[in-house]
Amino acid sequence: MLDTATYTPRLKTQFREVIKPALKEEFGYKNDMQIPRLEKIVLNIGCGAEAVRDSKKAKSAQEDLSTIAGQRAVVTKARNSIAGFRVREDMPLGAKVTLRGDRMYDFLDRLITVAMPRIRDFRGVSGKSFDGRGNYAMGIKEHIIFPEINFDKVDEVWGMDIVIATTAKTDAEAKALLKHFNMPFNS
Repeated sequence: MLDTATYTPRLKTQFREVIKPALKEEFGYKNDMQIPRLEKIVLNIGCGAEAVRDSKKAKSAQEDLSTIAGQRAVVTKARNSIAGFRVREDMPLGAKVTLRGDRMYDFLDRLITVAMPRIRDFRGVSGKSFDGRGNYAMGIKEHIIFPEINFDKVDEVWGMDIVIATTAKTDAEAKALLKHFNMPFNS
């Protein structure tokens, strides 16, 4: 059984002891509060047309996302009705979850060390997916790359959006932070 009172995620310890001093030296920060750090990680699964035809699909996506994140996911609902897509207001269309603190570091560790190597024909993630304010967004085509998902019990393979929000002011600072966490950039 995991003792949560004394447990500290591996990447959190690495950030405090190795990454912070390296970033401080690399960018010449005068104050420790200037050093960029992870703020949150947002995971999102959009079911799209499948959820319109079958409302249980959004519930299935929510359960899978909760299993991956280790935290209960929220069902996302349509804000407006769109007749052309047969979408009604408040219809469930997907699931999302926001991770902070220790769960965020645990998820990032699992993503980089376990899940990404399981992607077929993986050559790294794009180094150009930053938004200009130090946040990184990426997509995964199959959520079954995570070991928590039992492949036999999956009824549908979902794509997943992952947004890593940092306190970095520029994309270069955010990229340096994620490189120190061993994010496999291809460019």
